[in-house]
Amino acid sequence: MGEGFRAAVETIHSNKVRSGLTVLGVAVGVGVVVILAAFITGFRTTIRESFQASGPTNFVINRFDFTAARRSNDGNDRPPWWNHPVIVPAEANRVDRLASVQEALYNVQFTVTVDFDGQRVTNIQTAGHAAGWPNYTEGDFVAGRNFTPAEVRQSRALVVLSSALAEELFGYRDPIGRMVGIVRGSRSLREEFTVLGVFEPAPNIFTTVIKHWAVIPHTAAIKRLKSSDRQAQILIVPMDSIPLLQVKDEVIGVMRSIRGLGPRTENDFALIESAQILSLVNRFTATIFLVMLALTSAALMVGGVGVIGIMLISVTERTREIGVRKAVGATRREILWQFLVEATLLTVAGAAVGIAVGGGASALVSSLTPVPASVPLWAVVTALAMATVTGISFGLLPALRASRLDPVAALRHE
Repeated sequence: MGEGFRAAVETIHSNKVRSGLTVLGVAVGVGVVVILAAFITGFRTTIRESFQASGPTNFVINRFDFTAARRSNDGNDRPPWWNHPVIVPAEANRVDRLASVQEALYNVQFTVTVDFDGQRVTNIQTAGHAAGWPNYTEGDFVAGRNFTPAEVRQSRALVVLSSALAEELFGYRDPIGRMVGIVRGSRSLREEFTVLGVFEPAPNIFTTVIKHWAVIPHTAAIKRLKSSDRQAQILIVPMDSIPLLQVKDEVIGVMRSIRGLGPRTENDFALIESAQILSLVNRFTATIFLVMLALTSAALMVGGVGVIGIMLISVTERTREIGVRKAVGATRREILWQFLVEATLLTVAGAAVGIAVGGGASALVSSLTPVPASVPLWAVVTALAMATVTGISFGLLPALRASRLDPVAALRHE
């Protein structure tokens, strides 16, 4: 093994350009795999930490279970849950009175345009919330305050802005108490809202992507901006001292009672836990990774073809050397081993370069973004294994050709 390794190193060193291009081809494929694995691992970690920080036992009452939604097979364009009744604030109020529930927050989502002093910011993600929404959101108020339950009941025209949106609209001016215009929908329904507070969310992947957002009382969203409640939901914060299963049973019982569902009637609503959303994210990222793995495998195939090419050239150039080695007693196995080691060394070197580049890129992503991208051990093992298999598989043909050369014919080769 030592002799084969030294011979392979000498050959690669004597053909730097050719060997370098082969190593580069393998490094590109391996580097993409490593970077992708690091990013997906960091993405999953960020989402999991975000859910844990906001409450790992929190769950949502939704009109349907979007983590298991399927299209109807009866030819109807509408999904099976289409006729489920919408969730209304009275249901959130009733659930909130349960002793096992800390908060039951009614919530609607929509997009608006916000304007102030002639400046407009479009596509603002806006939530109509109950007053307890900070219990479900990680971060702190940096100015002003949140709206109160009394202000929600009164449908007051109040708004809490994200710190990024407040800076975009007001710059260095104090936004508290100023009036901003909020426009929703194609009908350009516009209402004046008073800025009540500025909220700085904890850094994570979501706040990096969506920096501009606003929160208003859900009553004002429906009454003043005519927001649709078809996708309304209730965010549940359970009591820490009560088992989650008990909380869910009580919530289901109250919802069924409110809606008058019989013992044999299925729920026309869904309870979605954080774990279900995490599972959906994991399935989605796993699918992306498999697709990218298939594409990068094609890059490794290209690198493998390069290995075949360089090794066939090497066999041709070293035909006389092979003849001399056979003449002095080298066996076919020794010749085969020499060229297999050389091919494997090329691909493993490419894998090492790819892992190094991928690790550096992951560290850069981790330092510049909230995504804690890090190269997992399984990605390193997989990359090295793929490179080794590629080297052996694509180096086998040239190695067999070298081992089968006739020593007399090889010695006559010029």
